[in-house]
Amino acid sequence: MTKNNYETGRLNLPFVGHCTFGKKPACLDWDAISADIAVLGAPFDMGTQYRAGARFGPRSIREASTLFSFGHGGAYDFEDDITYLPTDKVRIVDIGDADIIHTDTIQSHDNIEFGVRKILKAGALPVVLGGDHSVHIPCIRAFDDQAPVHIIHVDAHLDFVDERHGVRNGHGNPLRRASEMDHVTGFTQLGIRNVSSSNRGDYDAARAAGSTILSVRDVRRLGKEGVLALVPQGVRYYLTIDIDGFDPSIAPGTGTPSHGGFDYYEVLEIMQGLSKRGDIVGIDLVEVAPDYDHSGSTAFLAAQLLMNVLGYVFHEKGQSD
Repeated sequence: MTKNNYETGRLNLPFVGHCTFGKKPACLDWDAISADIAVLGAPFDMGTQYRAGARFGPRSIREASTLFSFGHGGAYDFEDDITYLPTDKVRIVDIGDADIIHTDTIQSHDNIEFGVRKILKAGALPVVLGGDHSVHIPCIRAFDDQAPVHIIHVDAHLDFVDERHGVRNGHGNPLRRASEMDHVTGFTQLGIRNVSSSNRGDYDAARAAGSTILSVRDVRRLGKEGVLALVPQGVRYYLTIDIDGFDPSIAPGTGTPSHGGFDYYEVLEIMQGLSKRGDIVGIDLVEVAPDYDHSGSTAFLAAQLLMNVLGYVFHEKGQSD
């Protein structure tokens, strides 16, 4: 970047101005989205089984993301010697939040799906900020008129519960619901560990639906290249990232923490590898519940991960410096 990139216009420090994702322009007219990436908030947490609070995740991630707004020219990574997300090559907009109707899961999910469909119709990459993991259901449903996708799932929990006491659309069900959709071709589920809400039958059902299930210890044993070798190559990937896939020592702000999780670079390097193997066409990041983390580190991790992954995606499209 030239010196003028930093000396023209406003300095625009992280704590100044409106709090959109990465301090990018807001676009509240969903019929006028013109961007490469569109960020949608899904502040819904009525699908939680234990501690609520993920409804405040989108707001906290947006605030944290202002730290990574990168000034005027993009984000230079000295390790890669690449400027990611240059502002003259990658257009990002924040389209606000889907409307959430308290106690009405179906209508709230429909509103989220509507937003994702608007993003896809505009030809942009949807990035959805949750919310609990049930928001993945409307997000992936919105892809039913798109080419097929393979789901990459980072999580402590399998989330393959079918139905319990009539609950089919909670945060334990999203990957099971996705498996019922014709446009979903399979799954790679990473970080699954410890005792969780899914029983042995759910694991059998996941494998029957085409899932490769790897624990954190499996990932460490295989290494990045070993994990990537198990993922179909040259296909379209949809990423669904539950923040509790990370260890609570670095991501305590979540309703269902599970010790023994990933560290930051373990996930980041797999995401970078995926961007080279196929086309990442959608992302949701869920279960950030900021009230359980007064340091804000969980939201910072979420924002930084998203910024880096988006940089990798558009670098592979030739949109970097």
